[in-house]
Amino acid sequence: MPFVRTYRDFNATSPLRPPARAAVLDALDCVGNPSSVHFEGRWARRVLEDARGGISNLVNASPRQVIFTSGATEANTTVIGQKRWVGIAATGVEHPSVLEAARRHGSGFTQLPVDRDGRVSIEAVKAWLSTSDDGERLVCLQWGNNETGVLQPVAEVAEIVAEAGGALHVDAVQAVGRVPIDMADCPISFLTLSSHKIGGPQGVGALVLGPRGDLHRPLLVGGGQEHWLRAGTENVAGVAGFAAAAVCALSEISDAARLCALRDRLEEGLASVTPEAVVLGKDVQRLVNTTSFGLAGFRAETLVIAFDLVGVALSAGSACSSGKVGRSHVLGAMAVDEDIAQSTLRVSLGWSSSEDDVSRFLEAWAKVTQRDRATAKVA
Repeated sequence: MPFVRTYRDFNATSPLRPPARAAVLDALDCVGNPSSVHFEGRWARRVLEDARGGISNLVNASPRQVIFTSGATEANTTVIGQKRWVGIAATGVEHPSVLEAARRHGSGFTQLPVDRDGRVSIEAVKAWLSTSDDGERLVCLQWGNNETGVLQPVAEVAEIVAEAGGALHVDAVQAVGRVPIDMADCPISFLTLSSHKIGGPQGVGALVLGPRGDLHRPLLVGGGQEHWLRAGTENVAGVAGFAAAAVCALSEISDAARLCALRDRLEEGLASVTPEAVVLGKDVQRLVNTTSFGLAGFRAETLVIAFDLVGVALSAGSACSSGKVGRSHVLGAMAVDEDIAQSTLRVSLGWSSSEDDVSRFLEAWAKVTQRDRATAKVA
């Protein structure tokens, strides 16, 4: 019988969707540069602008608001790197690309507190915005956490920031395609997206400017591409695949109930096999595809290897921290107990997940935690 692997790490990267693969291959036939005026250049430009429209539809924005980048990390860095900010505030559960950029900014950085579930303190946001420093302030908030799936109260924070005259930067990498996002209805200044999280190719992302969002300074200079906001020849094939994935993701938002049922079944199975397992953020709103859990007495890195050996791919946290052994900064900000933090795993589902995938995971979980307890358990 062939060895069947089960992929449960969509938050790290989603498998490439067939329509996205087809779009990439078709766009590779575009031999022109989108900035050229000849036929081949106009062909490439048409592919580029059609893709821009597909991405804008995903978040209900105008195509002119979409700036293509090499990924969400570049988009995050571009926003945070604007020199005009007199202060930047972000929670301790943000993606490292946000936290590192904010800490390196010349203005002061303030880390906003979160509760035990990882949700931002609204009162802390209000207090920080009320300080008397002159100038525009930036609040950074991740819509859905990549490790725990916990959702932030983005709409509420957006209104508070707008009323205070500040700017709100939202990392929507994990949320897009999983929760409805309407840039026309929410005063978000900057929204960042990533192609490979929704089943598009890697190495492509977007920065979406809200009505109150403007860039005074591009991160990359030397060309007039992307309305002079991001120099460099655009990745035509990449953005074509991104847009094809966006069309699929938009049509599948109604599929949330199916993914939520799979996640709930998985968590019920966890509780049945190991009642002592702790599911993080279980009592608050989360991404329907994500569950993060820990089991005291085990180490996450050992569990990940054990699962891999039986054909199940999952994560001990963010893939951006691969190769590092230590406490997750997200769990640290949430004040998760050490014995749970050191054992926490993340299972993330996606467009190709099925009931059989959940069954195979639960079979592997029983094997790893019971039959192989002697080798997986901390000595």
